[in-house]
Amino acid sequence: MKEQVLDSMDIERERGITIKAQTVRLEYKADDGETYILNLMDTPGHVDFAYEVSRSLAACEGSLLVVDASQGVEAQTLANVYQAIDNNHEIVPVLNKVDLPAAEPERIRAQIEDVIGLDASGAVLCSAKSGLGIHDVLEAIVTRLPPPKGDVNAPLKALLVDAWYDAYLGVVVLVRVIDGQMRRGQRLKMMQTGAVYGIDKLGVFRPKPVDVEVLGPGEIGFFTGSIKEVADAAVGATITDERRPTDAPLTGFRDVQPVVFCGLFPSDAAQFEDLRNAIGRLRLNDASFSYEMETSAALGFGFRCGFLGLLHLEIIQERLSREFNLDLIATAPSVVYRITLINGEVVELHNPADMPDVMKIESIAEPWIKATIFTPDEYLGAVIKLCQDRRGAQRELSYVGSRAMVVYDLPLNEVVFDFYDRLKSISKGYASFDYSIEEYRTGDLVKMTVLVNGEPVDALSMLVHRGRAEMRGRGMVEKMKELIPPHMFQIPIQAAIGGKIVARETVRALRKDVTAKCYGGDATRKKKLLEKQKEGKKRMRQFGKVDIPQEAFIAALKMDAD
Repeated sequence: MKEQVLDSMDIERERGITIKAQTVRLEYKADDGETYILNLMDTPGHVDFAYEVSRSLAACEGSLLVVDASQGVEAQTLANVYQAIDNNHEIVPVLNKVDLPAAEPERIRAQIEDVIGLDASGAVLCSAKSGLGIHDVLEAIVTRLPPPKGDVNAPLKALLVDAWYDAYLGVVVLVRVIDGQMRRGQRLKMMQTGAVYGIDKLGVFRPKPVDVEVLGPGEIGFFTGSIKEVADAAVGATITDERRPTDAPLTGFRDVQPVVFCGLFPSDAAQFEDLRNAIGRLRLNDASFSYEMETSAALGFGFRCGFLGLLHLEIIQERLSREFNLDLIATAPSVVYRITLINGEVVELHNPADMPDVMKIESIAEPWIKATIFTPDEYLGAVIKLCQDRRGAQRELSYVGSRAMVVYDLPLNEVVFDFYDRLKSISKGYASFDYSIEEYRTGDLVKMTVLVNGEPVDALSMLVHRGRAEMRGRGMVEKMKELIPPHMFQIPIQAAIGGKIVARETVRALRKDVTAKCYGGDATRKKKLLEKQKEGKKRMRQFGKVDIPQEAFIAALKMDAD
């Protein structure tokens, strides 16, 4: 046992966030003398992991809405509450950290009622750190949340909530039993694929895996059954008994829509197969992540991957390098654009390098989001300026006590770069941010290419709004100048839109002092040596290859808007 038992990944502990939803089964002896079994799921809060939350909500009957008694309602709180309400959950508000000197339970109660519209008069006060009020929370679960409904004698019907790969057991499947029973040795059928597996191992998490003989209605547990292929355990599938199947499958989960795309390439081409296997295993563990193969002239073979946001991208990249020892290069994150061609055809553009000929394009539409930002009053001006700088349009501005709630329409491609980081830095970490995709709008967008030594670097090409192209281009080339190490020849770095160069910087050449051995004497001898060196540099520049370090790619993409 250790602190944060359920945040078992190293990245979760280091960053202090939850990434994967975790399950644990508790036995609780209540005040009425009965012993209850509680199946608890701990979910992430960040908007990029909303798919984990939606899957957990589908498997449960009720939710504890945990709100910090000093900070109050966050933007993500709203998004997750509305998801719980859509799933017909009974919701118990819990005010945590009431032992802090800054805690104001009464103010936060009123805030929950104002912002979310939930009755918070019966909110449970507790402190997870000191253990204060935990008994009241457990009593509230038993008395206020509905017990699961389900028929033990009906044919087996279970929901596949999650699955992950274990090096010893193969694919481990997390299930929520709706009707019927699961037993060891039973043969199960996946209704969506028709595949049949026998149960080798059946168990529950307490929080460590414990084997059980049977799982009944309302219980959440796991099984392994010689499932070899990653694709065979599709999240949201319905599992039933092979001999006595249920009539209709469950509705499952809606397919998740990736928001941000980026190319992942191995820095060593020989690692491509390792990357393919690693991505396949990670995809099983994280169904909100999608990928397809792509090739790049500069970077070789790799994958075009879709993510729910930049934090999601960062976490996946980190997990690939840590868990599978891969050294990766990531291209510029981009969103999905819809391009209408002159012949009326509409194509989706995932990678700016694949943009069709400008002469064939009638219009380009980009995704816009509805962003909800909660911020303390003193940072409101800076937050509004940030949104205006990113081409945002204000929808509404309201106050909840001393905190402002700002709702903005923003183009997603202005948000994916560094919006979240900037928001946190201008508000000293107090602002919270949540968003949802609204619609596609046509905009004046152009493709900007970065040329290094006259060669286009396709990993850095991007679509930008024409009004911001010069500023973005200048920022990019200035950053690249700092990051590309000097070579033996001069390196021009240019940002171009079509045939027009909008910004340029030059990396100075390393120079050898060829005149060092000339002591006095005729000046023409020195000139002759310098001219000879100049010719050599010119020839080098023609045939020389520029090495761009991987850090340069990543740092160039994390540009500040200053």
